[in-house]
Amino acid sequence: MIAVSSTQPYPNGSGRSTHGFGEEPVGELVQRASQQLTELVRGEMRLAQAEMKEKGKHYGKGGGLFGGAGLVGFLALQALVATVIAALAVPLPVWAAALIVTVALGVIAAVMAISGKKHVSRAAPPAPERTIDSVRADVAEIKESAKR
Repeated sequence: MIAVSSTQPYPNGSGRSTHGFGEEPVGELVQRASQQLTELVRGEMRLAQAEMKEKGKHYGKGGGLFGGAGLVGFLALQALVATVIAALAVPLPVWAAALIVTVALGVIAAVMAISGKKHVSRAAPPAPERTIDSVRADVAEIKESAKR
């Protein structure tokens, strides 16, 4: 058995252990591992940030293109309405053709609004009621078991 004095923490007197971990004390190895881990995490965060920035650019461009497509589609729909009015204006006066198309579009809008209102009223209130009831039941169960 090797005696270790209070002035020399390691048996060889060098202040460093020569067995198990090489020439460096465990504290330095832990410190180096901690630094390397920190550098690794920072590097991964920089990589994730760059990747998300690149994806954000693509999402932005895609969103802009979708917006442009929506606008052009809306203009095409307006042109279609004008075409229907012009087609009806051949056998009818222009004012009558425009009135017929306007009434038809109004009926379509009203049906869509009524249907949308029904869907919104089914979703109200905007709270997860079943989850709230489940949490309340869990809390009551915990209180009951705490009383026992």
